[in-house]
Amino acid sequence: MPTVALAVTDGMLPFELSLAIEVFGSDLTHVVDPWYDFALCGPGAVRIDRYRLEMDHGLDHLAHADTVIVPGWADTDVDPPVELLDAVRAAHAAGARVASLCTGAFVLAAAGLLDGKRATTHWAHTEALARRHPHITVDPDVLYVDNGDVLTSAGKAAAMDLCLHLVRLDHGSANANKIARRLVVPPHRDGGQAQFIRTPVPDPGNHPLAELLPWVLQRLDEPLTVEDLARQARMSSRHLARHFTSLTGTTPLQWLHTQRIRHAQELLETTDDTIDAIATATGMGTSTTLRRHFHRTVGVAPDTYRRTFRSHIDLRNAPTGRDDRKPAARHAVAN
Repeated sequence: MPTVALAVTDGMLPFELSLAIEVFGSDLTHVVDPWYDFALCGPGAVRIDRYRLEMDHGLDHLAHADTVIVPGWADTDVDPPVELLDAVRAAHAAGARVASLCTGAFVLAAAGLLDGKRATTHWAHTEALARRHPHITVDPDVLYVDNGDVLTSAGKAAAMDLCLHLVRLDHGSANANKIARRLVVPPHRDGGQAQFIRTPVPDPGNHPLAELLPWVLQRLDEPLTVEDLARQARMSSRHLARHFTSLTGTTPLQWLHTQRIRHAQELLETTDDTIDAIATATGMGTSTTLRRHFHRTVGVAPDTYRRTFRSHIDLRNAPTGRDDRKPAARHAVAN
């Protein structure tokens, strides 16, 4: 069972903290079993805004976790506590994957974990992060950055994008999308090449594309065009594009392309279908086209993706210890 520890001290932001608890601390064994062994770690009782939280363990327990998450840091002008920085460094040195949400990047930066790396944080604080830590390449235009063993997210809702990215790395894309639907999260927004997570499909609701999107997902093997989608939605192509931008943050063709790639990832993870068969099932036509678009979007070839996630899933289900799981997880995010 993968372990996740949330590093908590006075001065954390409640939204990012509660979001991490909801994703990793909820009992979701009905979706994935085993789910996560989750723990709150801090120096005794902690004040978060107006609330008092009791911890499961001290900060030294971070070094025993597979993944350590640092929520948003409220006052970025104040240095984080030395005990928090020491605990985060020790966890990383012990092999933990360390992720920050929103302004939690300032904690990772102060701990030296972002030196020489690319990182992001809330857009309102990217200039301050870059100014205070010149050895970090701060990217203000992405939702999150994955450096393998150190990850950072942009502000607020982007923290959910990163959390779901971690779920996908640990449990596969199909389960990550199940979790996204359960949480009824907003559609994922385009935010850069580093993002491997796909666009969660909006839940059925009272919006102009409520009937169109399921219709499209049932026909990913067909050569659909924007005109086909507009005709099915009974609106002009211009109005269709406007609704897609409002609902998904992207264009109809980009959303369709993303869904094709998402479906290809699920088939690579869950079936033994050939690349040619998957190209047909996803509407890519030929294996050459699938390989080109898949590599451009995901960053690796379909065969590499299949080997990585198949071996990672097999290792996850095997009765191995913490040290045995680590290399598989690192390999998955490094590709």
